[in-house]
Amino acid sequence: MGQIKGFLEYNREEFHRQSVEDRLKHWKEFYEVPGEELLRRQGARCMDCGIPFCQWGCPIGNIIPDWNDLVYQNRWQEAIERLQKTNNFPEFTGRLCPAPCENSCTLGITDPAVTIKNIEVSIIEKAYSKGWITPRPPKRRTGKKVAVVGSGPSGLACADQLNKKGHQVVVFEKNEVIGGLLALGIPDFKLEKRVIIRRVEIMEKEGVQFKIKTNVGIDMATDELLKKFDAVVLAGGSEKPRDLDVPGRELSGVHFAMDFLTQQNRVNRGETINDEARIDVKGQRVIVLGGGDTGADCVGTANRQGAASVKQLELLPELPKERAQDNPWPHWAFIKRTSTSQEEGVEQHYGILTKNLSGKNGKLTKLHGVRLEFGEKDSKTGRSPMKEVPKSEFTLEADRIFLAMGFVSPVKKGLLEGLGVGLDERGNVKTADYMTSIKGVFAAGDMRRGQSLVVWAIHEGRNAAQEVHGYLNK
Repeated sequence: MGQIKGFLEYNREEFHRQSVEDRLKHWKEFYEVPGEELLRRQGARCMDCGIPFCQWGCPIGNIIPDWNDLVYQNRWQEAIERLQKTNNFPEFTGRLCPAPCENSCTLGITDPAVTIKNIEVSIIEKAYSKGWITPRPPKRRTGKKVAVVGSGPSGLACADQLNKKGHQVVVFEKNEVIGGLLALGIPDFKLEKRVIIRRVEIMEKEGVQFKIKTNVGIDMATDELLKKFDAVVLAGGSEKPRDLDVPGRELSGVHFAMDFLTQQNRVNRGETINDEARIDVKGQRVIVLGGGDTGADCVGTANRQGAASVKQLELLPELPKERAQDNPWPHWAFIKRTSTSQEEGVEQHYGILTKNLSGKNGKLTKLHGVRLEFGEKDSKTGRSPMKEVPKSEFTLEADRIFLAMGFVSPVKKGLLEGLGVGLDERGNVKTADYMTSIKGVFAAGDMRRGQSLVVWAIHEGRNAAQEVHGYLNK
């Protein structure tokens, strides 16, 4: 390491963000790019810790200490080369990943962890600005053709890896834009879509083909796919949302979170939505059910639309500010975190169960809930039993409710039913070494392992590509 005692000399410094007042006026990213000196100081904080637990915490095994040190030494071109050995899309993870690496940082035992995520995105953005990220098509082609169904991070990573091996890759996307959840589900203020377009254009110049508005299994027969390609990779998402099974669910004004988020992304792209279908919460009382990332995205979107008030209800209890004794380093810290969207204005409530919804003339007006209390954790399952608190019923006024309670499985109609692939007990695609029950058909990402993080999706895509490559070389 270049500066052995850097972690003793420098404090953790975050990127500067625009004020809440300013960033609520637009839909763009709101982080200000820091100077190189700040980034070098942050790289210097990386310890010569012997065993880099940050790499253990990273699903794709990023070689984090190396590029931290290279940034400190002002060797940026070497840093991007090292970063690209393990990560196809650091511009995505550097913006969206919750940074499990930082939870496993050795310095984090006693002090604030190294700003690994910020350094990562700074490396890739500097590389783009310097012209170091250029198309590198394979020198030879194998003559094998692979179809990747789904253009989210898993599908894109898989396609990128297989193309590098010389296979001809065609990516099929059912929507009108490449990127899957990145393009339509993630708000622009977290990931501007120019970032995706920039990467896709490079992949196209490297030889990857993209076909949009092609819903395989509906617009294109699955038999045709199997005949035209030597291997197929199913990389769709876990798109079936968890619903709210209570009286009043059918009222107008109750929406799945993803319907709200995708519509706003389409509006930001310049599409016109008719007034009847438009989900606009300006001046309205909004309640978001679910405390995860999707719920936070709804909060940020509602605030930018000008909601009169935003409340976020979470079924589970509020997490502690510090690690519990049964949640030791270097594991992911189950602690309370405040997202940038929540900083912008939201009233949060924990341990809440929605009992029913009510309204007038078919339109939502109220949420009726009850508070919950939780018992001790079960030593085997790790779950805490919950029960309703007597006489804790309450009512909240609401014009819109967004259901952000996670996703249960991939959609079966069309692709999966057409192929007839086997499913596991959770309804995901069942695989062995990423191959499904059909020879030559593989699966990766959320469709295979369930709803997860962008970094896990990239990991899945890379691993699936390795298995496909081995299969094609037999």
